[in-house]
Order: sequence, then structure tokens, then C-alpha cells
Amino acid sequence: MSDMEDEELFGEAADEIRGDVEEHLAAARAALPESDAIWTVEADNTLGVLNGLRSALAAEEVEGHLRDAKKWFTIGERADAFEDAEDLREEIETIEDVLDDLEDVSETVGDLASTIPELRGELESLHDDEE
Repeated sequence: MSDMEDEELFGEAADEIRGDVEEHLAAARAALPESDAIWTVEADNTLGVLNGLRSALAAEEVEGHLRDAKKWFTIGERADAFEDAEDLREEIETIEDVLDDLEDVSETVGDLASTIPELRGELESLHDDEE
């Protein structure tokens, strides 16, 4: 194979790697919850609201796509396949930041969802004792 063919094949591979990173980033972004999903809830009580919010915050699919994007990005970067990868790096960091926030909020909501029923029981018990 000639050097020209090698260069052409490398260019194609680099384009494919970039395309893979972009596809996984788009899929990760699409898997993020819509803002209304975490803002607007319908429930009969506090626990219902918290459980609905916890479901809306689920981010496993985002994590998978982000991991794949980072994997292909790392391969492309180490192979020096990208002419300019700053846009990809920024997109990865942006999605990572949002994912971190989702995980933090989800943990807090989970804590509340497990604590609220206990608190309710304690309050009921105290008020029942008064009567």
C-alpha cells in the first residue's frame, strides 16, 4: 500500500471515530430528561412526587452513551485522529456536569423518599399518643 492510501484510510477512520463520538453524545443528550419531566409532576402526596421525580432523574442510558463517547474520543485523541476536538471535549464535559447534577439530585430525592414515610409515621404516632 502506498503512503497516499494509508493517509486516506487514516482520514476515513478518523472521520468514523469522530462520527461515533458525535452519535453517542447526541444519544446521551437525547436520553437526558426533559426539563418539564423534573419540574411538572402529578401525584397525590409527597412520596408520589418524590418517586416520580426519582424516575424522571434516572440516567443509566445517559451514562452508557457518555461512556461510549468518551471511549471513542480517547481512542481518537491518542491516535491524533482529530484536527480539532475541542468541541467534542466541551460537549463531553457539559454532559458530564449535567449527569453529576442528576446523580446528586437523585441521591437527595432517594434520601427524602426513604425518610419522609418514617417521619410521617413518627408524627402520626406522636399525635395518636396525644389523643
